[in-house]
Amino acid sequence: MSTPKTEPPPTSGTRDEHSHLDTLDTSKMSAGKAAALELAEEAREELREYTTFAGSLFMGRVRWPLVVPFPGQSEEDRAAGDAFLARLEELLRTKVDPDEIDRTGEIPQEVIDELAAIGAFGIKVPREYGGLGLSQTNYSRAAVLLGSYCGNVTALLSAHQSIGVPQPLLLFGSEEQKRKFLPKVAGGAISGFALTEVKVGSDPARMETTATPTEDGRHFVINGEKLWCTNGTRADYVIVMAKTPPKVIRGKERDQVTAFVVDMKSPGVSIPHRCRFMGLRALYNAVIRFENVKVPRENIVLGEGKGMRVALTTLNTGRLTLPAACVGLAKRCLGIAREWSNEREQWGATIGKHGAIADKIAGMASTLFAMEAMTFLTSGLVDRKSSDIRLEAAMCKMWCTEAAWRIADETLQIRGGRGFETAQSLEARGEKPVPMERILRDNRINLIFEGSSEIMRLFIAREALDPHLKIAGKVLNSRLPASARLAAAGRSALFYAGWYPRQWLPFGGVPADLDGPLARHARYVVRTSRRLARKLFHAMMSHGPRLEREQMLLARFVEIGTELFAIAATVSYAQHRLRQGAPRDEVLALADLFFRGARRRIAERFRGIRDNDDGRRYRLAQRILDDDYRFLEKGIVGDL
Repeated sequence: MSTPKTEPPPTSGTRDEHSHLDTLDTSKMSAGKAAALELAEEAREELREYTTFAGSLFMGRVRWPLVVPFPGQSEEDRAAGDAFLARLEELLRTKVDPDEIDRTGEIPQEVIDELAAIGAFGIKVPREYGGLGLSQTNYSRAAVLLGSYCGNVTALLSAHQSIGVPQPLLLFGSEEQKRKFLPKVAGGAISGFALTEVKVGSDPARMETTATPTEDGRHFVINGEKLWCTNGTRADYVIVMAKTPPKVIRGKERDQVTAFVVDMKSPGVSIPHRCRFMGLRALYNAVIRFENVKVPRENIVLGEGKGMRVALTTLNTGRLTLPAACVGLAKRCLGIAREWSNEREQWGATIGKHGAIADKIAGMASTLFAMEAMTFLTSGLVDRKSSDIRLEAAMCKMWCTEAAWRIADETLQIRGGRGFETAQSLEARGEKPVPMERILRDNRINLIFEGSSEIMRLFIAREALDPHLKIAGKVLNSRLPASARLAAAGRSALFYAGWYPRQWLPFGGVPADLDGPLARHARYVVRTSRRLARKLFHAMMSHGPRLEREQMLLARFVEIGTELFAIAATVSYAQHRLRQGAPRDEVLALADLFFRGARRRIAERFRGIRDNDDGRRYRLAQRILDDDYRFLEKGIVGDL
């Protein structure tokens, strides 16, 4: 069995660290916003134009060879995953009681010890460092299994190895760091990730936690407080993001954020509060306080001032765990809905025979098929190590978590009062203890974890605009000298003179060996990608530098691109399933229903580009925030 390589992904190569900044005009921004944007831009890795499938969709290019044929597992890789998944499933069935964990708010130590014993804390850690050395695809399969059963155990393992110590060290750690920490965290030493603060969510420029070098330069002293650190109350080690002394870069002082591995037993580390939530009631989530915590310089990950790059790159792959877990949850919900719809009779027939319920079930199944396609396509691309998957991962995270929420909500609706009733109450009165109420509660956080849906839309929009900003950004940047802007205008005019007419071409190549119905939808992806590219270009010409403030408009472009990625992934996955011998009528029925719905959603988003109430809604919201409509809140019991 081959073990995954642990060097940084293809996007981590040498580059001009500040090439992004020339394409952005921050002169009309507040100092705080400009600082935040500049810090984030310096941490970004440039998309490699010819290795991203999702990114190319926004430029009118559909790079089918990246996704067709579907990156399925080798027999050797699947067999390695099967062996681990069998042990994991047995443990979950025999040792884990999700409802009891939900009731007590604790995962039994025995469960944690047995998870460690089967290697569940080091699934992707190479064998040479004490892990199982499994692929991203097998890790995603494990997340599906976990997500179908217990959200609390899923969160424990996911936070530990998707964003905790293992992933940053696999990507960026020195050999010394890997040999020191990876065997420990693979063996069951729990880890977490500390970035968020009370005043800092997605705005690193406002970070208040500091790391000050000692006089001899051999250590840093960390002071500050971090919020919502998953696994924090049980962690042995955490990755901590802190501000280190600023540096002068290109004549301007810039903030630096650095990533440290911190031993939670270090003097000065304390946990003043365990956070509690509506769902995931056994989430070991903490406020962590650092008071003069001394950390060796050799615990810096990647390098001083490279913390945001560590955080953002770690999250790229780490985000895939959530959609995989959502696939498992959606599978569980479909099973619950199917069983109840066959059992429950109303008005002379089982409820599944009634159109309103049948419509929900069909929608769940076709959506689940697409969720699986997107998640495992992207996981396969990670294993290939030849594609930049940051956009695909963000799209999977945004689309699949939102889809899973709808599926869980529909399943609860199908079960009616029994969906709203707790499993404990159902069992006490003699009914099957179906935990839909718990599933819905545990599921809700997935739209917020590791980048909310709103942040994902902004992230994808920024990456979608990046090729245009490279070409035309300097033209619009008022900070640059007129000569530089004029030269940039000539270069961009030359590019667009060739690029723009091609976006009107009515034809385009698709893989030759696609099944007929699938090929038809593949051609739709090509045509619509070009239409998306045209509309995005028109918006740039119309709004200029103001486009980045048009968040609702950008969201529509993002949603169109994401639906196109979902269609393309489902085309590839459906063809893959057909080659594996799956029943043709079943595969094509699922895929076709999904395609039809996606095309309607895309048409609606295109209409919304030119016909919307964005301005009116924004103005009304500002008046509400200015207290102009307080009468709407009258008739209730005081302030909370």
